[in-house]
Amino acid sequence: MKSYRKELWFNVSGRREFINITPKVAACIRESAVRDGIALVNAMHITASVFINDDERGLHNDYDKWLEELAPHEPTDRYEHNRTGEDNGDAHLKRQIMGREVVVAITDGELDFGPWEQIFYGEFDGGRRKRVLVKIVGD
Repeated sequence: MKSYRKELWFNVSGRREFINITPKVAACIRESAVRDGIALVNAMHITASVFINDDERGLHNDYDKWLEELAPHEPTDRYEHNRTGEDNGDAHLKRQIMGREVVVAITDGELDFGPWEQIFYGEFDGGRRKRVLVKIVGD
């Protein structure tokens, strides 16, 4: 069995953004030479997310609006977490909703997706460098 590990780094200048990382994960699979196995892709920061869905701008705008309604950034004093001197209490909640990681089957050296599925990095507290782990195991 082969094992492969790589960190993907992102620096989002705005507060929130969704980035399609499917091509980067597919490149990792090629580098790993795994033909059949599993790819784990997870955000290594507690204010970011990795999720699977459609790469459609309207959907991403809907996510952004929906998440902001559920956990608005302002007023920042609504969150007890922000009493520690931070202003990202909302980002922690958004990450909890969107999830930490995805696991995708690899078949014949490719991501084994359903129709329209893509992998996204969701940033909810941008402005600094953050990373995503790609861990691939298989034969």
